[in-house]
Amino acid sequence: MADIVLATFNARYWHSAFGLRYLLANMGDLRAQTTTLEFGLSENTTDVLTKLLDQNPMIVGLGVYIWNVEPTTKLVADLKRLRPDMTVVLGGPEVSYETDGERIVELADYVITGEGDLAFPELCRQFLARTPPVEKIIHAPPPQFEQLELPYDLYTEEDIRNRVIYVEASRGCPFTCEFCLSALEIPVRQADLETFLAAMQSLFDRGVRQFKFVDRTFNLNLRVSQAILNFFLERYEPGLFLHFEMIPDRLPDSLRELIMQFAPGVLQFEIGVQTFNEDVGMLISRQQDNKKLVENFRFLHDETGVHIHADLIVGLPGEPTESFGAGFDKLVRLAPQEIQVGILKRLRGTPITRHDAEWEMVYSAAPPYEILSNRLIDFATMHRLRRFARYWDLIANSGNFVESRDLIWQQSGSPFESFLALSDWLFEREQRAHGIPLAKLAHRLFEFLTETCSLDSESVALSLWRDYVRGGRRDRPPFLREFDLPQPDDAINSASSAQRRQALHTKSQP
Repeated sequence: MADIVLATFNARYWHSAFGLRYLLANMGDLRAQTTTLEFGLSENTTDVLTKLLDQNPMIVGLGVYIWNVEPTTKLVADLKRLRPDMTVVLGGPEVSYETDGERIVELADYVITGEGDLAFPELCRQFLARTPPVEKIIHAPPPQFEQLELPYDLYTEEDIRNRVIYVEASRGCPFTCEFCLSALEIPVRQADLETFLAAMQSLFDRGVRQFKFVDRTFNLNLRVSQAILNFFLERYEPGLFLHFEMIPDRLPDSLRELIMQFAPGVLQFEIGVQTFNEDVGMLISRQQDNKKLVENFRFLHDETGVHIHADLIVGLPGEPTESFGAGFDKLVRLAPQEIQVGILKRLRGTPITRHDAEWEMVYSAAPPYEILSNRLIDFATMHRLRRFARYWDLIANSGNFVESRDLIWQQSGSPFESFLALSDWLFEREQRAHGIPLAKLAHRLFEFLTETCSLDSESVALSLWRDYVRGGRRDRPPFLREFDLPQPDDAINSASSAQRRQALHTKSQP
């Protein structure tokens, strides 16, 4: 039992609630009275309610995000029905920028907007001293790192074995991209480097080998990013994996020299390209040097073992399907290991809404508030592109079709047009974009490549077989049994080292 409970729904079990750990680390004299509870989205809210009530807390703090606002709203409603005397405090991005008229806000007792690391414990002290704030909405100024206790000692042995370990060396973002919440987090604040690296050493000593940095712009401060890379380079051992979000057009020689020293499979860079259309970039206040971006991608692909996860957005104001397709083709030719095709979302508080009237932006009213249509892309086309994104994940990003995916656009000048044709063909036959078994998906791809694209069936079968067994499978799907194919081990050995490396990177992503 605890006087104060901090809780949230994580999107997946293997995610860890970084925000809750920061809050607990900064509870000060109230830390002994506070506990944290993490739940998965698949858990029944009544079961979650039971676990919360079992703690019999006076105060419950809930982290509210785009992925969990609906179950959290139900949870708050039920908590207040059963325990109207319990104080419910909300925080997180879903309630930090728009509060008027929101049901979850109306149900709760207090809402802390912004970063609540210091504001939440102060609210708890006031409440326990029977001098609670009068105002329901508490605006928390962004704390400086020197004011904060770092939370890394709160990762448990279970976390280290089973969950993603999130870390941050900075907060905030200097850029003003209108679709992104980071545009609202100015200025950038840097953790004390010596203190941060000491915490990383402690995690490393406890066995952590996969670190996911949540800094929005890891390569903004070159002195810090170089020091962090050097730290891990000196401690390299097999199994080390580092994930960073990178500014796409900022990769000077000093950083390149360090990156080249890492073994393949260690570094993963998440790089937000978003759009290659410079007019659209200007429209949404996105600064990006596309020439430097292309140079950096080529360097990373040709001279390093970095796994590149690149993001591209569908539905931005001013960008028609043809422009998105041209950008997609350009990105495919730069050969990142993954391309995340994201559907534009109207994140709460972001200034992307200023384009609603001019570009006739229509978003879903339900989380995650994805774009439904705009002036240039009607609903049917937007939904078609949403299926395209899902099939791209199943085929191109999954690591299951490392070799055979390139056959899809082998005879075409446009990967976008070719994959869109496959997407339409698949949906016509399956009528779904989820839950397709791997063997069936491979069979469908074989049919498309041999019947629609008229590729040689023997060559296609060999490529699909090598892809199929690369992940450790040894059964032969029925559609491949008529072909004279090598034994699984021989098939794997015949694949190029580059293809094997790509499959490894995809499977090692947290």
